[in-house]
Amino acid sequence: MKYLSFRTALVALLACGLIAACASLAFADDAAATYKSKCVMCHGPDGKGSAVGTKMGARDFTSAEVKAETDVQLTEVITKGKGKMPAYNGKLKDTEIKDLVTYIRGLAK
Repeated sequence: MKYLSFRTALVALLACGLIAACASLAFADDAAATYKSKCVMCHGPDGKGSAVGTKMGARDFTSAEVKAETDVQLTEVITKGKGKMPAYNGKLKDTEIKDLVTYIRGLAK
């Protein structure tokens, strides 16, 4: 009986791990797609700024200045806009904005 419950628990644990891994991959794909469609034009594929974006004042996501900002601050900029950057409140869901912040943090590494 102990062997069966251990085996069941192990299978359940492995299933949860697989689900978490798939969800993580889906998040990465969704955030990357959102970044590509909404951000790349100004911030560039690497987050350092495109030629057009740099002229407009787009910030380099790999800079010390952006790295020092909190996730709340980045979320606010995406939500409300800043300078020439448009506000995405109502255009993106809160979860999409949160995922974008995580994606941007990944570009800075």
